[in-house]
Amino acid sequence: QIQVVESGGGLVQSGGSLRLSCAASVGINVIDGMSWYRRAPGKDREFLARITPDGSTNYADSVKGRFTVSRDNAKNTMYLHMDGLKPEDTAVYSCNAEVFPVGRDHPDFMKYSGNYYWGSGTQVTVSS
Repeated sequence: QIQVVESGGGLVQSGGSLRLSCAASVGINVIDGMSWYRRAPGKDREFLARITPDGSTNYADSVKGRFTVSRDNAKNTMYLHMDGLKPEDTAVYSCNAEVFPVGRDHPDFMKYSGNYYWGSGTQVTVSS
């Protein structure tokens, strides 16, 4: 069974930093994009950042310049380094991984569709 697990959340003061981790239970060869999202109380889920296997990234405007997404392919793990945290960043942070049934080196890789697997989230609370 494929699992995606987030860790690293906690309580931090305004202006502080945290690093979140997102570990997948499958080899990086079958994972395409990995993404971070968050859901604040009473709000819709918000996209934050995405990283591809070759390290290409894109960010939501709300976190650009403060949050940095990275990926350690050897550990099947994605990270989100968050600086300059604000009380409005308080939310449950979740990640997903797009997993394919074959590796990217498979000759027919582009003929397959990936499935998204989500973690259960980690709470980040920023105090003022």
